[in-house]
Amino acid sequence: MSNKPFKILGIQHIAIGAADKQRLKKLWVDMLGLTAAGNYRSERENVDEDITTLGSGPFKVEVDLMQPLDAAKKPAVHEPPLNHVGLWVDNLPVAVEWLTAQGVRFAPGGIRKGAAGYDITFLHPKANEQFPISGEGVLIELVQAPPDVIAAFAK
Repeated sequence: MSNKPFKILGIQHIAIGAADKQRLKKLWVDMLGLTAAGNYRSERENVDEDITTLGSGPFKVEVDLMQPLDAAKKPAVHEPPLNHVGLWVDNLPVAVEWLTAQGVRFAPGGIRKGAAGYDITFLHPKANEQFPISGEGVLIELVQAPPDVIAAFAK
């Protein structure tokens, strides 16, 4: 549909989970050379997450390496191992309104601040009768792009 009132700009991050994030760090940081950029921990989200990056400037992509704080609790950030994909969007509130009107199902929680400090929301991985469009098994995070990222992708 070409009449969308928003634009998906690119990948902001991917989130990968494991029972022990040290094993993920061995591959992504030690072997592949991504840069360790920070840590995010949330009891509510049951996550201890190391934020790593590749690339630079507005085209930098995060690879979030996650382990659950308690493997017996939900959300289970390590199942599936490719937890979710985060996409930059130029106008998050407009995107949510338009996509909802088209029948896209969003996960509970609405628009809120994410681990990287940007406004975010999630498309639900499973459709239902009321909202028949979903990630078809994949959790998708929409991330409000800051002005410099929007400008860079416009070039």
